[in-house]
Amino acid sequence: MRVMVIVKATTESEAESHPLEMEGAQEMFEQMGKFNEELIKAGIMLAGDGLKPSKFGKRIHFDGTRRTVTDGPFAEAKELVAGFWIWQVRSMEEAIQWAKRCPNPMPGPSDLEIRPIWEAEDFGPEIAAGVNELQAKIAKNTK
Repeated sequence: MRVMVIVKATTESEAESHPLEMEGAQEMFEQMGKFNEELIKAGIMLAGDGLKPSKFGKRIHFDGTRRTVTDGPFAEAKELVAGFWIWQVRSMEEAIQWAKRCPNPMPGPSDLEIRPIWEAEDFGPEIAAGVNELQAKIAKNTK
């Protein structure tokens, strides 16, 4: 099963222009680097990255055929994403155990959210075939 592990943003992470500007960032990055190495060695980590604060982002709003764009920053830092991993795990329990081993991803209180990813087989054979075809095209284009 694949899961996305979401690192929730904090007021501090949203306030900075660069992650190394946060107090305690150097130590946090060293610890996170070690944790990422453990994930890779265990065959868990498929992808992962940090995201710039929402002040650098845009939101596209959909209403029927109409599209509007809103510039960041966005309110409610606790609802924003600061980074993510994609993990391959055997179960949600395994994902939770790995997440509990994670160093605190922020200098102060912070949260991780774990969400299962829809897999092609979750949709039945017809849709699964289309999803698998799309994934094959993506893999071909990224090589």
